[in-house]
Amino acid sequence: MKYEEIVANLKNKIFSPVYFLCGEQPYYIDSICNMIESDVLSDEEKDFNQTVLYGRDVTVNDILTRAKQYPMMATYQVVIVKEAQDVPKIHDIESYIDKPLSSTILVLCYKYKKLDGRSSFAKKLKSKTVFFETPKIYDNEIPEWVTGQCTKRGYKITPKAAQMLSVYVGNDLQIIANEIEKLILTVPKNRAISEDDIEKHVGISKEYNVFELQNAIGNKDYYKADQIVMFFADNEKAGPMPMTTIMLYQFFSKVMRYHFIADKSRENVANVLGINPFFVKDYANAASKYPPKHISDIFSLLEEYDLKAKGVNNVAISQGELMKEMVFKIMHRII
Repeated sequence: MKYEEIVANLKNKIFSPVYFLCGEQPYYIDSICNMIESDVLSDEEKDFNQTVLYGRDVTVNDILTRAKQYPMMATYQVVIVKEAQDVPKIHDIESYIDKPLSSTILVLCYKYKKLDGRSSFAKKLKSKTVFFETPKIYDNEIPEWVTGQCTKRGYKITPKAAQMLSVYVGNDLQIIANEIEKLILTVPKNRAISEDDIEKHVGISKEYNVFELQNAIGNKDYYKADQIVMFFADNEKAGPMPMTTIMLYQFFSKVMRYHFIADKSRENVANVLGINPFFVKDYANAASKYPPKHISDIFSLLEEYDLKAKGVNNVAISQGELMKEMVFKIMHRII
């Protein structure tokens, strides 16, 4: 079942006896669990009818003992098992899934893992429970997710601000959601969240970051690229070498693909490259300055300096100095 469908049913007071929430992205699991924990029972009913257990502290028998109890002066009792992946022999709960108590809402939060879909346990869960597996979110999809979360709250965010937030905060959706909540508490609703807001409230420099370095290299703006690299050399946390090499590799991979797209209309390029149409001009501009052979050489440089940053063939050269060398060679095509 999809996340939106589960949330809609919960809002409409349509409950199921067993929820099995699993996957590598805890944001959606926590969101559904928190909704059940806060909204199913009234505050008075929770005292006697809501139990929260933790996987490492319980056995399957402990869970079943709770689940088989009847509610007191309420329609339902809620039993939530957090960190259910730590419950020993969790598959032993199969017998209860076959005949769950209709007055119990059992929620199993099985985080950071996937079940083997071929196992009898997984098949039974999928057929007899509300089974939810968190969707896979790829790094290039996170800016769109950020934009969508802002839209749901009645806010807009600039494409560049969404990119900044997604890369520098990471791919943990809960952390990103927390930063979005922080932003909407401080930014007026009548204007879009901007790069200035990200800099002020999240702490990411709008001028000295990986995106600005990427743009400077793409534009062959030697002066600006040098300024940013010098800043990174003095503030390595602002532009870590591993993050920078990955971002530049992804950027030039898309520039390479751009060269071989037949239909270079804005909409088609955005679709093929999987980017916001706002950024198409940046890739078109970089493609005009970096032919395919040069990009191939850049890939070799990025691989070389990624290894050096990890200590391979590197005699005590700081990451800041490595960054300076790498960017200079990329822009001047020195192999």
